[in-house]
Amino acid sequence: MVDKEKMPERRKPSAKAGKEAAPKTSCLVAVRLRGNAGVSKDLRATLNMLRLRRRHNAVVLYSKPDTLGMLRKVKDYITWGEADKTLLKALLAKRCRPLGTAELTAKYLKEKLEAPSIEKLAEMIERGEIPLAKLWAAGIPTVFHLHPPKGGFKRSLKRPIADGGELGYRGKEIASLVSKMT
Repeated sequence: MVDKEKMPERRKPSAKAGKEAAPKTSCLVAVRLRGNAGVSKDLRATLNMLRLRRRHNAVVLYSKPDTLGMLRKVKDYITWGEADKTLLKALLAKRCRPLGTAELTAKYLKEKLEAPSIEKLAEMIERGEIPLAKLWAAGIPTVFHLHPPKGGFKRSLKRPIADGGELGYRGKEIASLVSKMT
């Protein structure tokens, strides 16, 4: 027979556990830095799922566990970090080419997404208020074709950031790289 006095007390689930707020989704920008030579099939498939099919392409993503897992898997070919409003505004204004038009304009945004300006759209994307699928449905691609960085890469494209390279997670410093590439 088990002595009830010596058994550990069981905790009841708290009321707060079920009512936790949903985590804030952050907006990420991933840039492919290396090409297709020597890439295995499964890594190439992961890069395709991320829509990073060519070198110097950038893509806007939302931070989710599955997305972060894919980014970590292909960390030897890309770099990524959190995007802020100014970075998203620069990408949308300079490198976004909607389907059927030469550039993204306020008139186009009002017709398709009911957003008054590029700045407001950048804020909505940064906060995660607008799904990326809705952008695609409106004809606004979330893949941006960039130039090689002005002044070149300062470090090796074969090493992670922690070892003095350019690859992997770089946090807020992604803005400086992307600004050199737009």
